[in-house]
Amino acid sequence: MAAKETCFTDPSNYVNRELSWLEFDHRVLGEARDKTTPLFDRLKFLSITASNLDEFFMVRVASLKDMVHAGYTKPDIAGMTPVEQLEKISARTHELVGQQYSTYNRALLPALKQAGLEVIGQHEDLTKEQGEFVDRYFKEEVYPVLTPMAVDSSRPFPLVRNKSLNIAALLRKKEGDRELEFAMVQVPSVLPRIVVLPETERPDGSRLRHVILLEEVIERNMKQLFLNYDIITSHPFRIMRNADFSLDEEEAVDLLEEIEKQLKKRQWGEVIRLEIQEKPDKRLLKVLKKELMVNEEDIFQIPGALDLTFLMKMYGMEGFDHLKTPGYTPQPVPALMNDDDIFTNIRKGDILLMHPYESFDPVVDFVRTAAKDPDVLAIKQTLYRVSGNSPIIAALAAAAENGKQVSVLVELKASFDEENNILWAKKLEKAGCHVIYGLVGLKTHSKITLVVRREEDGIRRYVHLGTGNYNDSTARLYTDCGIMTCHPEIGEDATAVFNMLSGYSEPLTWNMLAVAPLWLRNKFLRLIGRETRHAREGRPASITAKMNSLCDKDIIAALYEASCAGVKIRLVVRGICCLKAGIRGLSENIEVRSIVGEFLEHARIFIFENDGAEEIYMGSADWMPRNLDRRVEILFPVVCEALKDRIRNYMELELEDNLKAHVLQPDGTFEKPDRRGKAPVGSQAALCALAVKAAEEARKKNGSETPSRVFIPVERQE
Repeated sequence: MAAKETCFTDPSNYVNRELSWLEFDHRVLGEARDKTTPLFDRLKFLSITASNLDEFFMVRVASLKDMVHAGYTKPDIAGMTPVEQLEKISARTHELVGQQYSTYNRALLPALKQAGLEVIGQHEDLTKEQGEFVDRYFKEEVYPVLTPMAVDSSRPFPLVRNKSLNIAALLRKKEGDRELEFAMVQVPSVLPRIVVLPETERPDGSRLRHVILLEEVIERNMKQLFLNYDIITSHPFRIMRNADFSLDEEEAVDLLEEIEKQLKKRQWGEVIRLEIQEKPDKRLLKVLKKELMVNEEDIFQIPGALDLTFLMKMYGMEGFDHLKTPGYTPQPVPALMNDDDIFTNIRKGDILLMHPYESFDPVVDFVRTAAKDPDVLAIKQTLYRVSGNSPIIAALAAAAENGKQVSVLVELKASFDEENNILWAKKLEKAGCHVIYGLVGLKTHSKITLVVRREEDGIRRYVHLGTGNYNDSTARLYTDCGIMTCHPEIGEDATAVFNMLSGYSEPLTWNMLAVAPLWLRNKFLRLIGRETRHAREGRPASITAKMNSLCDKDIIAALYEASCAGVKIRLVVRGICCLKAGIRGLSENIEVRSIVGEFLEHARIFIFENDGAEEIYMGSADWMPRNLDRRVEILFPVVCEALKDRIRNYMELELEDNLKAHVLQPDGTFEKPDRRGKAPVGSQAALCALAVKAAEEARKKNGSETPSRVFIPVERQE
C-alpha cells in the first residue's frame, strides 16, 4: 500500500494550477473559434477570454512574481518552482494571444463585414468622407477631453494607470533642438471606445455599417495635440499591474480604511505585462521598457486592436439579434406559483432554486418580505458580491429602518469588488444595520441568509443557503443552486454560523452544516474515504460532483485512492483541474468534464452513493486549498427526496452533454466528446426547456393558462 500512497502524492500525477487555468481560457476561446456558434456570441466569448487573461495576470502571475522576488523556491503541487511556472505561463499565454488574434483577424472581422458591420482597423483605411467625419468628431467630442503628456527634465514619466489604453509617441521639434522626445496621451475611458461612422450602401443595395476604435481617431489627429512637433511614430499600448495586494490584517486598526488605502496602491503596482501594437519603433519600445521596468518575456506585440474586451460592447449593438443566441427568461419557481407568502410556502417543505433556469426573484422576495413583515425580528446575511443597484441591499436597509435587528457580513476582500462592497457597507451602516467587515485572515465566501420570525407556536428560523452570490445580475448568467428551508436543525446551525462570524463563538458540533475552515476539509475526506471503504468491501460506491475548480492535493489523492479501490467518480469541473483522469493504476475510474456554454457554470454539487443510502450536498466551496483552509464556506445537505431527484437529473444531463462539454484526456488535454451515433445533448438548453415545462405545468395546475414568453437557447449543430 505504501507504494500506492507514494503514487498518489507524486508531483508527476498532478497538473499545475496556472497552466490548467490557461487551458480553461483556451476552451472559452474554442467557443469563439467554433463556426457553429452564432457570430455575435463568438465576439462575446473572445471578449471573455481577454477579460479572463487580464485578471489572470493581475492576480496569479503577479503572485508568482512576488514569490520570485521573495526568493521563494518551494515547488507547487506539480513539482514546479515559481520561476518554472512563469516560464511555462509566458510561452502558453503568448500562444493563446496569438490564437485570439488569429480568430479576430482571420475569422471574425471578415464574417462581421459579410454580416453588415465593418470594423475599420486603421485610420489610414478611412475613405475621404469617413476621414472628414472622424476629424469633426475628434474636434468636437474628443479633443476637449484629452491631456497630452510630454516627458522632459521638468516633467517626469507619467503614471500609466492599470489596464488603461494609451498612445505613446516619439516627437521631434519642427525647429531648434532636433532630439527625439517621448510623449503620451491616455485614451479617455469616459468616451465610447467604439465610434460609429455613417452607413454606406453596398452594390447589392444592402446597408453596411462602419465602426472605428477611439484610439485610431486619436492617432489620426495626434499632430493637433503637439502642434510644434513632428510625430515620428506613435503606438497604442496598455499595461497590467500587480493587483494582488496583501494586508497585514492583524495590525490593521480599521480594515475598511486599510483596504481603501490598498486599492489606491493598485495603480502603482509592478508592471507585469505590456501590450503594444505589433512592430513598434524600437526606440519607442526601449523607452517604455526602461520607464515601466518590464521584462522582454512580459511584452506582447499585438497584431490588432488592444484589449479585446471592447467586443462585449460590440455584442450589445442593436440590429444584430439574428446573429445571437436568443435570450432566455428565467422561469418562476413552481413551488412558489400560488397566492401564499414566501414563509407559508417554505413551511410546506424545502424549496430548491436552480438559477438561471429559475428566477432569482424568490431570493429577493425572501429578504423584502422579511423586511416588511411585522413578525420578523431579525435578518442576518453574508454578502460577497452584489449587483450595482442591489435590491437585496435596499431591502436590508429598509429592514433596519423598520426596526428589525439586521446583521450583515460584507466581505471587503472580495477580489475586484472591494470598492463596490465598501460603498454598500457604508450605506448599510447608515441605515442602521450592524455590519461586519469580514474576518481577520479569512474571506467569508459562504452564501447564507437567516430570518428569525415570531409565530403562533414560537420562534421559527427560515434559511436560504446557496452556491452563488446574492447578485441579481449575475444570477441571470451563472448556473447556481440554492435551498430555502425552515428545518429546525439547519436553523440552529445558521444561528451558530452568524454567532461565529460576529463574535468568537465556535460551536463544538454542527447538526447538518459543515463549515470551513475548521470542519469542511475533514468532512469531504471522510465522505470520499467512506466510498473507498464501500468499494473495497464490494458494496455500491460512486461519487458524482460538480465544482468550479479542483486543485487540493489531499482531495485529489483521496480521489485517486478511491478510483484504485473501484469507486466510479464522475466530475464536472468548469475551470482549473489539477487531477489527471483515465490513467491506469491511478485514475482509470475517474471521468472529468468541463462545460463552456451560454451560462457560466458555477454551482457546487456533491453526490455520494454510500451503499445505497445516497447523500447529496451543495455548497459555496470548490475543492481548493483556499476554500477549505482560508475561507468561511458552508456545505449543506439536501434531505428532501423529491429535490434529490431533481439534482440527480440535473447532474445526469450535464454528464450526457456532448455539445458544450469537453472531456479531460489522459494526456491532460480536453476534447469534445465523440457524438457519432448519439443524439445531440446540450445540458443548458435542456435545463431551460425543463424549467419552462415545469412552470407551464404549475400554471395549468393553478388554473392559469397564460404561456410564458421565453426563448430557449437552442444548441447549434454542425
